[in-house]
Amino acid sequence: MEIRQAVFEDLDSLVIIEESSFTTPWSKAALGVELSVNDVARYFVALEDGKIVGYGGMWIIVDEAHITNLAVLEAYRGQGLGKALIETLLKQAKAEKCRAATLEVRVGNIVARRLYEKHGFAPVGIRPRYYADTNEDALIMWCMLE
Repeated sequence: MEIRQAVFEDLDSLVIIEESSFTTPWSKAALGVELSVNDVARYFVALEDGKIVGYGGMWIIVDEAHITNLAVLEAYRGQGLGKALIETLLKQAKAEKCRAATLEVRVGNIVARRLYEKHGFAPVGIRPRYYADTNEDALIMWCMLE
């Protein structure tokens, strides 16, 4: 496994992962903006045998990191790639002097919630009906980095 910073040429791979992982995926255009225009965005990819099989992204806003995306192709889940990606994001956030990190996760996504909790994230609130596709609530989680 290898983790490296994402580049614009990774866009098609990110779209495949995004579309296979989420019921309401980010568009190719939105991901393209993240990789090319958004100055606060930081994205990383996970590779197995040279193939991009997962990715994670965040925004650095002043002294906070907002994790926006984390996804791994289904065939590669359970192998520690999500763990490696979240650890990479948090390491980058600390390197950029962030004091805390936050994210939203579907209340029903127990696997993701456990991953985040293992890395110091704790629930602090709910965004009711945050996910328009199912009206599912989002759990707001924060992690102090200092």
